[in-house]
Amino acid sequence: MDALEKIPLAYASCSIGCNDEHTLPKKLDALAGAGFQAIELSMPDLVSFANLHLRAEEQDGGSQPIGDHDFDDLVAAAKVLKTMLDAKGLKAFMMQPFANFEGWPEGSPERKDAWERAEGWTRVMEAVGCDMLQVGSSDSPEEKIGKDRARFVEDLRDLADLLAKKKMRIAYENWCWSTHAPDWADVWDICQKVDRPNFGLCLDTFQSAGGEWGDPTTKSGLVEDGRQPEQVEQDWKASCDQLAKTVPKDKIYLLQISDAYKLSEPLEKKDLDAMRPRGRWSHDYRPLPFEGYLPVVDFTKAVLRTGFRGWFSYEIFDSGPDGRGKTYELLPFAQHAMATQLKLMDAVTKS
Repeated sequence: MDALEKIPLAYASCSIGCNDEHTLPKKLDALAGAGFQAIELSMPDLVSFANLHLRAEEQDGGSQPIGDHDFDDLVAAAKVLKTMLDAKGLKAFMMQPFANFEGWPEGSPERKDAWERAEGWTRVMEAVGCDMLQVGSSDSPEEKIGKDRARFVEDLRDLADLLAKKKMRIAYENWCWSTHAPDWADVWDICQKVDRPNFGLCLDTFQSAGGEWGDPTTKSGLVEDGRQPEQVEQDWKASCDQLAKTVPKDKIYLLQISDAYKLSEPLEKKDLDAMRPRGRWSHDYRPLPFEGYLPVVDFTKAVLRTGFRGWFSYEIFDSGPDGRGKTYELLPFAQHAMATQLKLMDAVTKS
């Protein structure tokens, strides 16, 4: 576990702040002040920033707000943001979340939109000086995209080829509520099949531990699928060991870090507002490590055992144990996250 103190640290911009007054510039101030080196730039934050800075002098009642497909405006905003990042000693090392890309039928409006987004997002990335795109494993309905992994691989290969022309990479992430790739082993299999030098993995403590080990719809908070808790734990440890032994360190582009609250009242096992239970869990119940109950240390240690020493990025969606909201000041919260990283590295070393 050498050189743990040299691991570069980032924070997802969308996952800090608890009210509308916590604008992107204020988030940057806090993260730079706490010692983070980079951000994951989220598209919603860029859209808000664009409306704040590009339309501030145009609010005459007639101008329309900038949306997430208004790429000319978003590129202009990204150039302004780049100067702010440079001044604070930060960079946008990745853009996210690029969702629901793969699997749409040929000729469908969804497929057309997916490729329009790909072209637009890469323009924004060029403007802000970012060379990595996070792509989440699609959670579009199975009746729309199917489960043919070969089709997903073909789409992702084409996307990788598009980004390669711009010297950009794809960090592919398993979302634990994904239609077709909820586990790290799924995205690793897809990564091998895509077989492109600029296609790697975004691993995540929540997405793996919250998919294979935890479950927000059960009283125990554990996966209950006929296995005894002891077997769930044993299988989880085996999964971590398998990751450490099989995934090359150069195919891991980052590790996202968060925990999850064990819910006093389990979530319903049905989709609500088109969001699956684990998606709802992800959206509101993800505190810093050691403030929830997931085996974050297990997964972090497995990733480090591969030899990976690249980006650790904190992605914390903490609305409190009841999901009703949590109030905090930005700088102390960012400083607490930085202190948590030291605690995590100490736990990894001692476990």
